[in-house]
Amino acid sequence: MDEASGDMPLPPATFEFFVLSMKTQAEIALGLLQFPGQKLPEPDLRVARHSIDLLAMISDKTRGNLTIDEQRLIENSLTELRF
Repeated sequence: MDEASGDMPLPPATFEFFVLSMKTQAEIALGLLQFPGQKLPEPDLRVARHSIDLLAMISDKTRGNLTIDEQRLIENSLTELRF
């Protein structure tokens, strides 16, 4: 925790964190993830599709400007979500 404000520290703003955040949002919307102590949510395919489309747009816009690891991360994330 950040002693000055009492808040939990935020992770660094990285491309990897952004991609994993978008992937997690899509997984939640697909009903693949649940929070502890709660029942599995109903899938919201509209929201899931929107999250996947946003990730695909970022992939298109950043093509040629990513490291090999970053490119693999976004491509693998999109492949997993589209299945």
